[in-house]
Amino acid sequence: MLEVLEILENDSRLTASEIAVRLGKTEDEIVKIINKYEQDGTIVGYNTMINWERTERETVTALIEVKVSPQRLDGFDRAAERIYKFPEVTSCYLMSGGFDLTVIIEGKSLKEVAMFVSSKLAVLEAVLSTSTHFVLKKYKDKGQVFSNNEEDGREAIFV
Repeated sequence: MLEVLEILENDSRLTASEIAVRLGKTEDEIVKIINKYEQDGTIVGYNTMINWERTERETVTALIEVKVSPQRLDGFDRAAERIYKFPEVTSCYLMSGGFDLTVIIEGKSLKEVAMFVSSKLAVLEAVLSTSTHFVLKKYKDKGQVFSNNEEDGREAIFV
């Protein structure tokens, strides 16, 4: 029942009872569906999205384009596994196009991110090259809009 997954993806705080009402099912049916998805690995976790810009915590997010040498029999999987096991890595994707992997990491500072790239990522045997891009501002992530209602003090210019 894909509707349950779609509802949970948009708001994992909803209870089985609330989902049942939305879908015209019983709470027991929804609990069974959710349990099945958790057991078979379809639901792999529940996350809370935080707008860290509204807190005192300093966080730097970087998107790193990585070119790797595919390994015999394993292709890109072994290199990706070595990379995504680093605790700094929040996401890792196999890509089509001009590079092989997109790696997203978070650090406390630009220096911390740079040290990760130079001392952990770039030195891996399969890694051929990296290109790092820093996130300057997050507008929308996973369907959620991040609004910052604070005025930035600049005068609007209309053309």
